[in-house]
Amino acid sequence: MPLKKDEKGGGTEKDGSTSSLYCSLCYENGEFKQPDMTAAQMQELVKGKMIEMKAPRIFTGFFTMGIPRLERWKNVNYTDAT
Repeated sequence: MPLKKDEKGGGTEKDGSTSSLYCSLCYENGEFKQPDMTAAQMQELVKGKMIEMKAPRIFTGFFTMGIPRLERWKNVNYTDAT
């Protein structure tokens, strides 16, 4: 989620400050809420939410294709099977 659309303005760091990188849905107290979630799983979650919000299906792939390049997954060393 873009931080400017996050009602809380972002997640929180361990010291309680607002994260400048991660949203409040994913990040709290300096940790990811779902630490084992892969980029592919996040893409599917976001696509589903977009469809719930009545976004055209054709756009869901386009708007989620950059997820694996986000900072969270930038240095992850795993192979997605999806």
